[in-house]
Amino acid sequence: MNFEDEKDYIMRIIKEAIRVLFTFLLGKTYVSVEEEKKNHYEVSGENLNGLLEMIDNGKINEAENILLSRIDYHNKHEVAAAALFYHSLAEKEEQFLVQNNYSNEEVLDGLKQLIKKAGYDDIMNVIS
Repeated sequence: MNFEDEKDYIMRIIKEAIRVLFTFLLGKTYVSVEEEKKNHYEVSGENLNGLLEMIDNGKINEAENILLSRIDYHNKHEVAAAALFYHSLAEKEEQFLVQNNYSNEEVLDGLKQLIKKAGYDDIMNVIS
């Protein structure tokens, strides 16, 4: 497996995990990220868009720290917001992530931890 294949594989796992998570969380079939972003998700009263803007500005680790310090893992809308956060990271180019001290593997690890802490750890077993 070469580097591009590995990156594509990680992206597929991330997207499939998010699709399945949204189906469980919201009780409906996940349609698209763009539709979900229109729902204006929040984490502890902070709009997800502020965290996504931090990502765009290269403050990935800071944004993730804020997200993880504030999330209520029992609130399905906050878990959905966090999933959208990781999806947004997964869509970034590897070069952007590396320049900002992050990687696709860290995106997948963060998503796995989110899923586990939210009580949906079986999702990763089904996908893997």
